[in-house]
Amino acid sequence: MKTRETPRPNLLRPLWSVLPRLSVSRLPDLLMFSAALALFYGTVVVGKTWLGPFTPSVEISRSPFALPIYAGYSLLRITAAYVLSLLFALVYGYIAAYNSRAEKFMVPLLDVLQSIPVLSFLPGVMLAMVALFPGRQLGVEAGAILLIFTGQVWNMAFSFYASLKSIPREMREAAKIYGFSGWQRFVQMELPYGTIGLVWNSMMSVAGGWFFLMACEMFVLGERDFRLPGLGSYLQTAASAGDTSSLLWGLATMIAVIVLLDQVVWRPVIAWAEKFKFEQVESADAPESWFLNWVRHSRGLRRIQKKVVRPVGESVMAHFARQHARVAPPARSKSIVVWTGRLLGATVLLLVIYAVVRVVGTLSTLRIMELRELGWGLIATFLRVNLALMIGAAWTIPAGVAIGLSPRLARIAQPLAQIAASVPATALFPVVLLLLIRIGGGLGMGSIVLLLLGTQWYILFNVIAGAIAIPSDLKEAASIFGIDGWIRWRKLILPGIFPYLVTGLVTASGGAWNASIVAEYFHFKGHIYFTPGLGSTISHATDSGNSQLLLAATILMAAAVVTVNRLVWRRMYALAESRYKMEG
Repeated sequence: MKTRETPRPNLLRPLWSVLPRLSVSRLPDLLMFSAALALFYGTVVVGKTWLGPFTPSVEISRSPFALPIYAGYSLLRITAAYVLSLLFALVYGYIAAYNSRAEKFMVPLLDVLQSIPVLSFLPGVMLAMVALFPGRQLGVEAGAILLIFTGQVWNMAFSFYASLKSIPREMREAAKIYGFSGWQRFVQMELPYGTIGLVWNSMMSVAGGWFFLMACEMFVLGERDFRLPGLGSYLQTAASAGDTSSLLWGLATMIAVIVLLDQVVWRPVIAWAEKFKFEQVESADAPESWFLNWVRHSRGLRRIQKKVVRPVGESVMAHFARQHARVAPPARSKSIVVWTGRLLGATVLLLVIYAVVRVVGTLSTLRIMELRELGWGLIATFLRVNLALMIGAAWTIPAGVAIGLSPRLARIAQPLAQIAASVPATALFPVVLLLLIRIGGGLGMGSIVLLLLGTQWYILFNVIAGAIAIPSDLKEAASIFGIDGWIRWRKLILPGIFPYLVTGLVTASGGAWNASIVAEYFHFKGHIYFTPGLGSTISHATDSGNSQLLLAATILMAAAVVTVNRLVWRRMYALAESRYKMEG
């Protein structure tokens, strides 16, 4: 007879029973806490670096193992520039939309600023920042962030301005009837109405930040060599050394960061912004985000929103409502504001007159041959810019409508478009140029290709935003009444996307003028390839140090942009505001 053996005591079992167990619902909290710690640590490290002494001629390693930290530095600069761009776009767009006197100057000024090449901003911005923070790394970093800002901000400002101008009349009347304060009107009506356009233009702006990264992280001013560790400087170093392997590693890292941002930032934001569509019937196939659904399971975030965010928001809203209900300020305080504004206006006018006199004196030294070069260059660049716009619009309008009306297609096409818009065209241009030279196209055709690579995405992203913003009830009504084909495009799709399309064309036009300095004048393997145009004139004047010709070409480009704005884009905006509003 066998005796039954007594089981051996498991000493780990009592210990295991008292240890805290990780449930699935706690996983989002744990990851959010870890991300917060990593962000805090990164902020401390970057703060020590930026506030430390300036380190000239930083050696850029071409090792693939340096790419993660370089990607982190570049992402931080692009994020800081994007925050500045968003704040600027909200303030600038709001003032331009609601102040008719300021609008006459602010909209053309915005068009001029977006058409001025980033390289034209570079010397003044960088020298000013270095002088503002002498001997500190913060000056160079701030200069790079501001340069990235100049490549991001303009289309966002145009988008918010256009959204405010197209708000339906009944929404404004409802806000007036209910006595909304200015803050309540902004938070509950104006900002939500412009959210979809802002989201898609934000994606385009961040893509533009990646696009100009090579120029903003590594550049030479006179005898001073400014280099910042980042993906842009890594790509430029690899391209200058002809290191194809490192160049591919850098592009792969950039694409990986873009895809990660798409999944954890833009895709959740697109799904969240769906609730701001101006419609009376909920969309049956709304965009979704696995990351947003996963984050919503976080107990800690729900608790913070309930205990902190919501009470603070309600108290701020109540404060502004009480301020709005108070008696209007006396006339004396209003007169002080009016006279202060007049004084500032007079000061600005005097400064403008002084600048004009100095510019006229500088331009008077130009020769007849240089003036003739400027005239023919303006005509050539004008034709290339408009040809690039027509080619870009020919494919981006149908493609953008298809992506915007199909969330399933958007989940696939949107990250691909963002990657394509983010990859610097200057990194791809040597391959395109060699191919065109072999088939006999030359830089004349290559310049149009580069203009397309840099500007067509502005049209695509805005058309996608416009197609998404078309109310579902209008689409269902068109389907019920059997409106298909060209009639559907003429009656529903084109009117629905028209305000967004105008914004896309405006920003693409300015971006094309901006990109002409790279598209028409290119250094490659010790040779200079150029084609006649205003962009090549600016680049050649920069290389030769001809400041008079550089100033004249920049002013002529700005004048051309302002003229097109007055004759074409302002009328298009007026048409969008008067005829293509979503209102009853």
